[in-house]
Amino acid sequence: MQAKYISYQQTNAFSPVVLDYIDGKDTLESFYKYSPTIQGFEKAITERKVSADRELLLSSLNRQYAHLQPSALVQSNINLLADDRTFTITTGHQLNIFTGPLYFIYKIITAINLARDLKQQFPDFNFVPVYWMATEDHDFEEINHVKVEDRKLSWETDETGATGRINTASIAETLAAYRGYLGISENGSALSKKVEQAYTRNHKLSDATRELVDALFGDQGLICIDADDAALKAQFAPLMYKDITGQHSFELINQTNTALEEKGYKAQVNPREINFFYMDDQLRERIVEEDGLYKVMNTSISFTRETLKEEIDTHPERFSPNVVMRPVYQEIILPNLAYIGGGAEVTYWLQLKANFDFYGIPYPVLILRNSALVIDERSARKMQILGINQISLFSADEQLKNLWVKDHVGDSLCLDDEQRAIRAVFDQIKLNSYKVDKTLSLSAEAAKMKALKLVTNLEKKLLRAEKRKHTTSLTQIENLKHKLFPSGVLQERVLNIAPMYVLYGSDFIQSLYLHFKPLDHKFTVLYA
Repeated sequence: MQAKYISYQQTNAFSPVVLDYIDGKDTLESFYKYSPTIQGFEKAITERKVSADRELLLSSLNRQYAHLQPSALVQSNINLLADDRTFTITTGHQLNIFTGPLYFIYKIITAINLARDLKQQFPDFNFVPVYWMATEDHDFEEINHVKVEDRKLSWETDETGATGRINTASIAETLAAYRGYLGISENGSALSKKVEQAYTRNHKLSDATRELVDALFGDQGLICIDADDAALKAQFAPLMYKDITGQHSFELINQTNTALEEKGYKAQVNPREINFFYMDDQLRERIVEEDGLYKVMNTSISFTRETLKEEIDTHPERFSPNVVMRPVYQEIILPNLAYIGGGAEVTYWLQLKANFDFYGIPYPVLILRNSALVIDERSARKMQILGINQISLFSADEQLKNLWVKDHVGDSLCLDDEQRAIRAVFDQIKLNSYKVDKTLSLSAEAAKMKALKLVTNLEKKLLRAEKRKHTTSLTQIENLKHKLFPSGVLQERVLNIAPMYVLYGSDFIQSLYLHFKPLDHKFTVLYA
């Protein structure tokens, strides 16, 4: 594959706060600690004081990998975590079945490439890529489906609670449909085998996800961590109690949200008074404070301050952070240097720095993951025939059609010169009218606006008439956009890796390793 790069601004797909962050705008300086640059990493490495219990982390990871027999590089990276010169480069995501949308893959590739690039820049230190599995998430409807071309495959189950604990036995029918799509080609069979082994050899979705991700990225040393772990949660226990009873995150993040909004940005998430859930095998419910008690919603479970502390100390694994407290937990248990997220994640991480500062937890370098559009050979030929480049491709459908028609018809549809002439004539009339009677200048201005509106409407009619002459080409543009932007959004947000793997095999992932540049902050357009 060949790669071309465009700015994120040119995609029209990222929020102002994300664009300003990667551009280093001064307005956001107080909301993060280190710039997403080599200079920022150099400063972070110098200042980062790791609080993680490295030996505990090693023992937890070795236990989690016991059934997998990890590759030599994965095991080496796990062992490296005992070294004080080792940092993790972390990304995280939900346990989408069969890896879900493409950006799941793109996040992990970005983490792997960033770890590699940092090792080249800072050879005296070690950088280990980590995929944080969101095993405690309970939004099953967000992860139970996958899109392969125009077909949506869904997994239905009656189980509730944390998705990482869901039994995979009921996924058999969905798995068969997915393998049926992959087919019997060499590439399809290769991915089909990895998927089948992952989901049939493991009883929990967390273990199945780890095995599949390891099959795809274990050769690059990627470590998968499941934080739904009693030993790891024990490190987090004192802070959990402090935040539940003091509600500090609620106050601090709301203050940050106000500051962001005053600068013209929109907050991504809103904190609750208590930002933790109570969790059991079939349960993950919010904790709320009512009448001096800490109650678990939709249950009869409740605690006083004293019994809450006892429960957290005895069973920390039963308490689960929500989206605004999970990052703090992550940074406590990992020797982490950077977090890689999508646009929404970058936004909510910018809301969290005051919370990190309050609890004395190091804030990592925040990196926007790499994004890509894959253009197959047939679509590339169609673009060439139609005269559409990779930048205009990101225009809205009607805007792209209008631009195409105007480009192919010439100046006959553009009445800008005529409008300028009308303005000049009426401005002179307005001036002359003012000399006769000041009130007449208002009538002259109204007549000018009416004339300009008539010309604008005529220009629209000319455009519509010209479009009717190019129905075939405009239909081809529609089809091209539908193929490359399914559901009208970036391809990576909808499509699964399956069609890419069937067409290109492991070369697809190798191309991502080759072309993704985490610190260049550019959108990647890949031509197959």
